[in-house]
Amino acid sequence: MADLLGKEISQKIKEEVHQTLLTHYSQGKRRAKMTVLLVGNDEGSRTYVASMEKVMAKMDIDFSFIPMEECCSEDEVLRVIDSLNEDESVDGIFIQVPLPRHITTQKVVERITPHKDIDGLHPFNLGRIMIGQEAYVPCTPKGVHYLLKSCCSELSGKRAVVIGRSISVGKPMVFLLERENMTVTLCHSRTQNMKEIASQADVLVVAIGKAEYIDASYVKEGAIVIDVGINRNESGKLVGDVDYNSVKDIASYITPVPGGVGSMTTAMLVKNILQAYELHVGR
Repeated sequence: MADLLGKEISQKIKEEVHQTLLTHYSQGKRRAKMTVLLVGNDEGSRTYVASMEKVMAKMDIDFSFIPMEECCSEDEVLRVIDSLNEDESVDGIFIQVPLPRHITTQKVVERITPHKDIDGLHPFNLGRIMIGQEAYVPCTPKGVHYLLKSCCSELSGKRAVVIGRSISVGKPMVFLLERENMTVTLCHSRTQNMKEIASQADVLVVAIGKAEYIDASYVKEGAIVIDVGINRNESGKLVGDVDYNSVKDIASYITPVPGGVGSMTTAMLVKNILQAYELHVGR
């Protein structure tokens, strides 16, 4: 078994993006810029936004943050997005979730112009992913794809199982793996015989939001196991959706939590920002 660590890979990606941006700036082009919209006072969301700001500062990407009161109306949020769509200095718009219950997340996401959708969740981008065309890919599945390519030179013909069917991870993950000519099965809470299905996978991607739910009985000997989950167990420890100690001696590679997928998600966000920036200012 080997830990599949995202930290080193993500650092290399960020360095490459940074150098590309500096080259653009040296040619007299304006700086890249992203804007985050945060509605409400969720402590976890504010912490994440603060960490994102630090990353963007290191990357020489301008960062703006628009806080809105939790009681604001959906129309107010949509008007802010409209103004950001029209702002030519903004390359990417990021909506921090969760949004308050009275605001429809999908409606907000769909209001973002597709070429500024750096989170890759607009139906336009998801549709292009499905048919294999260039698009902004959601950051977490994009990061998982990079990790898989780093440890397995030949994915074609292998069997993959994705557990979890969210729009942000599970469903786009299926299409990315299909692009590699893998045979992909998507499992979810209503799947029958999930353990039997998962145990046949050469690549198992888990994103179900249940702490340490997947144990060794779900894993094929020698499989690559990608744990997307981030949870707190009963003792307050940060853990994934996979029972790491149970699975580590069966898998050929496994992503630990923390230290696996999380850092790759941030790296993919800066890649998406670069993609948006080059679309707006030219390569």
